[in-house]
Amino acid sequence: MVSTIIVTYNRDRFLKEAIDSVLQQTYFQKFPFDWELIIVDDGSTDDTRNLVDKYRKNQGNIRYYFIDHGGVSRARNFGLSQAGGEFIAFLDSDDLWLKDKIQIQLSYLKAFPEAQFCLTEEIWIRNGRRVNQARKHQKYSGWVLNKVLPLCLLSLSSAVFRRSLFEEVGWFDENLPVCEDYDLGLRIAVRYPYHFISSPQIIKRGGQADQLSRKYWGMDKWRIQALEKLLKEPLAPEQQELVKIEIQKKCEILISGFLKRGKEEEAQYYQKIKDKYKLD
Repeated sequence: MVSTIIVTYNRDRFLKEAIDSVLQQTYFQKFPFDWELIIVDDGSTDDTRNLVDKYRKNQGNIRYYFIDHGGVSRARNFGLSQAGGEFIAFLDSDDLWLKDKIQIQLSYLKAFPEAQFCLTEEIWIRNGRRVNQARKHQKYSGWVLNKVLPLCLLSLSSAVFRRSLFEEVGWFDENLPVCEDYDLGLRIAVRYPYHFISSPQIIKRGGQADQLSRKYWGMDKWRIQALEKLLKEPLAPEQQELVKIEIQKKCEILISGFLKRGKEEEAQYYQKIKDKYKLD
């Protein structure tokens, strides 16, 4: 019924707690043969394999795959290719699920068969301390394209998807080193409403030095790439307009940033993109 996918890369210091939070799910304990945990090791060089092997000795639901390091999107797609469940749930290796998460979300998806996925509220921990989310990170239900264009509001660790959704909207874009969740969220938002459960069901931990969001400057570069790709979809006229307006906003941010850094060639590049999508 449920395939959980954890992608990890040199995160053995967090992975044990993530695995434990999956095994402690009330739904999985109630239906021990109705789920699987797929751990995709994206080329780790730490003690990840030995850690997972200790669990596998006593837990037949866990499958472990070691692949050459190719990035989070490639690893998630590999996990999807191995998954057999009707429902797909991702868990980042540094996040944690509360024990009733899967039970609550499966009940919701069974009660609302038109819902293609649902996501929950989150508890945020930064450097070991609980913090409040900024207003811009507020989650919504309904047709939310205008809300998810500025930034990603699809937290993969908090979501449960119907497997069929990926067959329709496509898998993760392996050409994006970051913002792959933003890209997926956009492709969903132009087709389906979001379904948000307001009770927090995950602990989202941040502040780690190896987080991808801290590795790259100018994340809007990849968001623009995702937005330009989205314009190739069969969008309604009002959706096209919203996407073009957002491209121009993100180009303005990058142009300003590159000029401050003395990178005029890069600034000119994004000026051309901005001009390309100028509305009549």
